[in-house]
Amino acid sequence: MTEPTAAPGADVVRKAISVVDLGLQACHAYGREDLAQRLAAVRRTLDDPGIHVVVAGEFKKGKSSLVNALVGLAVCPVDDDTATSVPTYIRYGEQVQAQLVYAEEPVRREAIALEDVRRHVTQENVIGAAYGGTNLAGVEVRLPRTMLASGLVVVDTPGVGGLGSAHAAASLAAISMADAVVFVTDASQELTAAEVDFLKQARDLCGTVICVLTKIDFFPSWRQIRDLDTGHLLNVAEIQVVPVSSTLRARAVRVNDAALNAESGFPALVDFVSRRVAGGGVARVATSAASEVVAVSRQIESQFQAELAALSDPEANARVVAQLTATKDRADLLRVTAAKWQQTLGDGIADLTVNVDHDLRARIRQVIAEADEAIDDADPVDTWPQIEAWLKSRIAQEILTNYTVLRKRAGELSELVGEHFRDASGVVLAELGVYNPSTVLGQSQVDTEVDMERQGMVTQVWSMMRQSYGGILMFTVLPAMLHIPVIAPVAIGIGLVMGRKGLVDEKKRHLANRRGQAKNAVRKYCDEVTFGIGKDSRDTVRRVQRQLRDFYATRAEELNRSNAEALKAAQSVAQHTEAERQKRVRDLTAELARLRELRERAAAVRG
Repeated sequence: MTEPTAAPGADVVRKAISVVDLGLQACHAYGREDLAQRLAAVRRTLDDPGIHVVVAGEFKKGKSSLVNALVGLAVCPVDDDTATSVPTYIRYGEQVQAQLVYAEEPVRREAIALEDVRRHVTQENVIGAAYGGTNLAGVEVRLPRTMLASGLVVVDTPGVGGLGSAHAAASLAAISMADAVVFVTDASQELTAAEVDFLKQARDLCGTVICVLTKIDFFPSWRQIRDLDTGHLLNVAEIQVVPVSSTLRARAVRVNDAALNAESGFPALVDFVSRRVAGGGVARVATSAASEVVAVSRQIESQFQAELAALSDPEANARVVAQLTATKDRADLLRVTAAKWQQTLGDGIADLTVNVDHDLRARIRQVIAEADEAIDDADPVDTWPQIEAWLKSRIAQEILTNYTVLRKRAGELSELVGEHFRDASGVVLAELGVYNPSTVLGQSQVDTEVDMERQGMVTQVWSMMRQSYGGILMFTVLPAMLHIPVIAPVAIGIGLVMGRKGLVDEKKRHLANRRGQAKNAVRKYCDEVTFGIGKDSRDTVRRVQRQLRDFYATRAEELNRSNAEALKAAQSVAQHTEAERQKRVRDLTAELARLRELRERAAAVRG
C-alpha cells in the first residue's frame, strides 16, 4: 500500500509549533500579552490548518465511491438511486464521529450516528440551505486516518446537476475557497463540453486541479477515454487525468493487497492529495506561522536594542530618546482615522460596494434581456420549464461570478491597505471572509404561478362561433332591417371569415398574455435575487472592512506599545547608577541573543 506512514508535512508542523511555543513563552516573559494573543491565534491554525480538497463532478459518476475509497471507510452513500444533496466534510478525529452542521450564528452542531449520515445527505430528504431547503449546511465526519491528521479536509460536494444548475454554482463557490479540486468523471464517455467548461472555471478559481477517471474496471475502453480527456484538457490547462477503480481500491484495502491497490490507480491520487496538496498546504501554514514569530521577535528586539543603545552610550541618550519619540508619534498617527491606511480603507470599501453592486445589476439586466428574447421567440407554454431551469442556472452562475469579483477586489484592497501600513507591518490579511452566496440564492424561487395553458378545443370553437355569430348577424339582420336583399351563404361565409380572424386575434392576445406573465415571473425572481444577494454582498463588504480595520488596528497598537516601552526604558537610563547600567547591559545582551536565536530558528522553518 502506498499511503504515507506519517501525516504529510508532520515534521515542518512540529518545528513550527516548537518555535511558536517558544515565541509565546518569550511574549509572556517580557509582558507582551498583545503579541502573545497574536501568536496564540497562529498556534490554533497550526493545530488545525484546514486544508480543503473539494471533490466535484456530475451525478452518478462515482464521486462518493471515490471519497469512500480514498478515506478507507463507507462514509458517503453510493446507491445508484440516490445522490448527494448536501456536502460532507471528512476530517481527522481521534474517534469516528459524525455531526450535522447548521448554517446559524453561532454555528450549531448536532451529533448523529455514522450510519445515519446517508439519511441526511441524500436527495431523498430535505436539501440544505444552499439549495433552497432547511438551514442544514452539511455533515462533518471525523475519522482517525493518517492522511487526514495534517489538517486535510475532504469535501464531497453535491452532484452538480448538469454542471449548469445552482448545485454547480455552489460547488464552484466551495472550489473558490479550496486548496485543491478533484474533479470526477467516469470512463463511460469522454468529457462533455459542459464538464470542460466547469473545469475551466474551477481552474480559474483554484490553481490546483486534478481530473479523476473512475470505473475503469467496468469500461474496457477506458484508456481511449483517458487519452481523449487528456486531449480536451490540453486546451484548458495542464490538468492531470488519473484513471482509478474505487471497487478495486476498496477490495485492496480490505485484503491488504498492494498489487491490487496499484492496479486500482489510487496510489497516484493518494500521492496528489497527501503530498502535493496536504504537504504543500501544511508547508504554507508553517511558513506563515514562522513569519509571525520572526515579526514578533523583531518587534521585541527593537525595543531592547533602543534601550541598549542608550545604555551603551549615555552621551547619545538624548538622540535615542528623540528618535524614539518621533517613531512613537508616527505610530500614534497610524491609530487615528486620518491615517493614510484608514483613508485608503474607507475609500476602497465605498468604491468596492458601488462597483460590486453595479456589476451585479448589470449581470441581472443582461439575464433579463436574454430571458425576454427567449420568451418572445416561442410560446412560453412550450418552453417555460426549460426557461425556468435556464434562469436558475444562469442566475447562479452570474451570482458566483459577481462574488468572485468581490473576492478578487477585496484582496486587491487588502494589499493596497497593507502597502500604506508598511511602516507598522509588512503583513497583509491572508484570507478574507467572502462567503458562499448560494445560501442566499437558495432563498429565491421562480414564481411558477403562471397561466401557461393554451385555449382548449372547446374554447377555440366557442370563440370562433362567437365571432362568426357577430359577423352573420351583421350581414343578415341589419340588411333585412334596411330592406336590403341578402344572400344567406354569402353572409355565413363572411361570418366564418370574421370568426377565424377573431380566433387568430384571440390566440395572439392569449400568447401575449402568457409572454407577459412569463416576463413578469422572470423579473420578480431577478428582483428577489438582486435584493437578497445585494444585501449579502453589502454585509460581506462590511465584514471585509471590519477584518482589515481590526487587523491593522491591532498591528498599530502592537507597534505603539513596543515604541512606548522602548521610549520609557531609554528615558529611565539617566536614573541608573553605573553598576545598574552595566548589569542591565549584560541582561539586555543576553535577552537579545535569545531573541536572535528564536528568530533564526523561525527563519529556518520559514526557509
